[in-house]
Amino acid sequence: METQLDPVKDDLPLMANTSYMLVKHYILDLDVDFKSKVIDGIIVLFFETGSQYRKTSSTGEEGCQSQFDETCKMRASEPCHVPVTNVSGCSPKTEYNDFTICGKGEEDTSDKNGNHSNKEQASGISSSKDCCDIENHGNKDFLLILDCCDLSVLKVEEVDVAAVSGIEKFAKSAKLTDVSKELENLRNQIVHELVTLPADRWKEQLDYFTRCSQAPGCGELLFTTGTWSLEIRKSGIQTPKDFPHAIRIWYKTKPEGRSVTWTTDQSGRPCVYTMGSPINNRALFPCQEPPIALSTWQASVRTAAGFVALMSGENSAEPVQLREGILSWYYYVTMPMPASTFTIAVGCWQEVKQQSFTAAIQANIEFSLQSSQADFRWHEEICGHVEYPCRFQDPAARLQAVIPYRVFAPWCLVEHCEEHLLQLIPQCLSAAYMTLGTHPFSRLDVLIVPCNFSSLGMASPHIIFLSQSVLPGGSHLCGTRLCHEIAHAWFGLAIGARDWTEEWISEGFATFLEDIFWARAQQQLSHDEVKGQQELKALLRWRRLRDEVKNSEEELQVLRPKKESTGQLSESGASVVKHGLKAEKIFMQVHYLKGYFLLRSLARTIGEASYLASLRKFVHKFHGQLVVSQ
Repeated sequence: METQLDPVKDDLPLMANTSYMLVKHYILDLDVDFKSKVIDGIIVLFFETGSQYRKTSSTGEEGCQSQFDETCKMRASEPCHVPVTNVSGCSPKTEYNDFTICGKGEEDTSDKNGNHSNKEQASGISSSKDCCDIENHGNKDFLLILDCCDLSVLKVEEVDVAAVSGIEKFAKSAKLTDVSKELENLRNQIVHELVTLPADRWKEQLDYFTRCSQAPGCGELLFTTGTWSLEIRKSGIQTPKDFPHAIRIWYKTKPEGRSVTWTTDQSGRPCVYTMGSPINNRALFPCQEPPIALSTWQASVRTAAGFVALMSGENSAEPVQLREGILSWYYYVTMPMPASTFTIAVGCWQEVKQQSFTAAIQANIEFSLQSSQADFRWHEEICGHVEYPCRFQDPAARLQAVIPYRVFAPWCLVEHCEEHLLQLIPQCLSAAYMTLGTHPFSRLDVLIVPCNFSSLGMASPHIIFLSQSVLPGGSHLCGTRLCHEIAHAWFGLAIGARDWTEEWISEGFATFLEDIFWARAQQQLSHDEVKGQQELKALLRWRRLRDEVKNSEEELQVLRPKKESTGQLSESGASVVKHGLKAEKIFMQVHYLKGYFLLRSLARTIGEASYLASLRKFVHKFHGQLVVSQ
């Protein structure tokens, strides 16, 4: 059923037409400039033709015509922008000082909305023409739509992946002739073969992604920016199948961009980080925001010496000195996830080193778990997700109770972390493992973020942000918040909501599981003490929920605000997150608390042990996938 896009001012639009083009991999190249509070970015996106086009194209090349009509109706008339000749430099030239990575590339001729000056147009297309109007015998060019806001887009071009040395092996099924059409088909065939490589060739795949991202351009593409989107087309290309499947975008973030916050840490040093904005990452890089756009990524971040770049990558990056005073950090992920899970934090963070007693705690935990490890030796099953190097299929990972972890903080809080946080992490990780089994992610960084962080914690793949507020609260406050964020590794990250309005699937489970994890982490407490603790928390949560229900809008209290249309998309793949931009929503906990009480009721009905056993089976069946409440 077609979902009509009619966002009200408080709804967050997801504009990307994922049904026609689906991003499979991003490569980001970022320069962080603390002086101007701007990140200079070059991003290369690799696509596959979307499911809707593959389904409709069998009936003719007009299969996606309705998508163009829908796009025309959704948008106000906006000018198209053609390639401009003064942004042809491939790499930003940079100048540096102690706190600065300054992009000094070609002059930015864009206006405040990121649109190029009409003076720079290099063809005869009128700037007043709507992007749906193409002077190609009355036909319409295909529009690739990406989610984007608060960005200055400088240039978009097609990448000539066929020029990469050794790439011939990915083009065996394509025949190359002198006809330009065949060359375009060859490039897209190469990208298809690359994004569909089997999981056991992931290292080779990342290597060729990197090589392709460095390939020369083979033609600039037309683009225009709107309030929420970046729209790209290639003149004369009318179907997603023929549209370039590898494109490169030059852009700059804006100081007021809402995806990252520029601030100082508790020691007064400058830093920038993604703080869980309601608009997610579209003001950090052009992307496809809908959860269905599961993708992998690689990122290189250049910083001045003295800064540490932490990211949601699966590797523990070590800095490489490019030249005096400049460091480069490289991260990657091989598990496809929504672009909203991409996380970065650049600052003068200090690593809190593990003391000998912490290592002893971890060794004791691992020894005590040996007798119960047989419970988690799952019989071999084929995972239900798309293929990637999955830890649930790795015998060593299935027996790993405590994954490698690190703690970072501003230098003035290092001692507090040593005292309150460091020894809790292995206890909480092992408690989570005892409850749900295999850790979905291979490592964990924990960062104490600056004072302007508006929450107690935020979980992303491989990294957790914690507020400094949890440190003085003793082991209980710190431990329970840590358990909550660790629970998101399973519910919210490894298992995501197909529709973001169903946030209770993430927050309700994490709130329920934090009690279970924390009870098992406190091995010194008796059964009665644990139950008393949990009953007291349930009472406090009930009072908080009661107060919130009395003092908030009823429509914000619904766990499934889209009701029977939950999870449905428009024909193009675009949708809205209902109430996604409503200011008071970020302070509400009704989805946490209603979800918690629902799960608590289920556990009390069938027995906690039986219910947790069912959760372990659910995790094993649905990890790496998107779900709805049903």
